[in-house]
Amino acid sequence: MIRIGLTGSIGMGKSTVLAMFADLDAAVWDADAAVHRLYAKDGAAVEPVGAVFPETIVDGAVDRARLAREVLGDHEKLKALEAIVHPLVGADREVFMLAAEHDQAPAVVLDIPLLFENGFEALFDAVVVVSAPAAVQRERVLARPGMTKEKLAAILAEQTPDEEKRARADYVISTDKPLEETFDDVRAVYERIIALSGAREH
Repeated sequence: MIRIGLTGSIGMGKSTVLAMFADLDAAVWDADAAVHRLYAKDGAAVEPVGAVFPETIVDGAVDRARLAREVLGDHEKLKALEAIVHPLVGADREVFMLAAEHDQAPAVVLDIPLLFENGFEALFDAVVVVSAPAAVQRERVLARPGMTKEKLAAILAEQTPDEEKRARADYVISTDKPLEETFDDVRAVYERIIALSGAREH
């Protein structure tokens, strides 16, 4: 089974590109969706997050907006949160991988926002970075409800710069173009990874 890591900074279009890989019949896993499951009522992260950040629990679930206000810009609090959540996300990812292997999926694409930051490159046959110009990224992110310039700056401060991500990637997909063109790029990258992996096995 071919393992493809997908990453990129906030607002670059990872979710859109992940959906395109799914349209090409890859098995896909979304780290942010996993976090949503963990933070939902009865989710595995609710109790441990509530023990450290009690003000963030509302109606038995983690309120993401409250949690963001609590940790953004505070490196120590962010690290404390990551120490709770990252192992749970990793367990969710492992369950997905086992299911994909059981289903004999030819390839999996894992959307991991902090792939480089957490040193996960070695886990994959190929790493794909989703990118767009900084002005496009900024416009997209600031259009989100509740987002501010200060929040964006705090988020970007915790992420590997886009330029470095692109330099370390095996493939870069740009999203500052019509969706049809981006999809063509995704298909070309996917087919190339499949072809190269097949060649390595023979």
